[in-house]
Amino acid sequence: MKRVAKVCKLQFQAGGARPGPALASAGINMPQFCQAFNDATKDRQGDLVPVIITAYEDKSFDFVLKTTPASHMLKKAAGISKASGTPKTVKAGKITVDQLREIAEYKMPDLNANDVEAAMRIVAGTARNMGIMIEGWE
Repeated sequence: MKRVAKVCKLQFQAGGARPGPALASAGINMPQFCQAFNDATKDRQGDLVPVIITAYEDKSFDFVLKTTPASHMLKKAAGISKASGTPKTVKAGKITVDQLREIAEYKMPDLNANDVEAAMRIVAGTARNMGIMIEGWE
């Protein structure tokens, strides 16, 4: 049984992990991790990929990829670069219910939801907090 030295939660662009201060704190072989991460995420180009790295005392590591954050996907779907600073008064953009369902279905594995409807409500809440309107959604 290997002893866990540290667990880190980081985010990198898909296929774009580079050795740097964030990875140095994990205490792992950085080039080896970057190679493995970039190979595992090359099909998700342009997305932000959260990753949980478990570093062991012998400098080996395991990592688990998570789904792209809902906020990143909502901005992409709405075609905006940043969310509204005052979401109640200033609307940053809008998406359709179909786009909302697509994002919710993609996020299902990482959401605490029993069905797609519940996942859609979670993602809709994120959209509301970002000032993104959803056409055809109460």
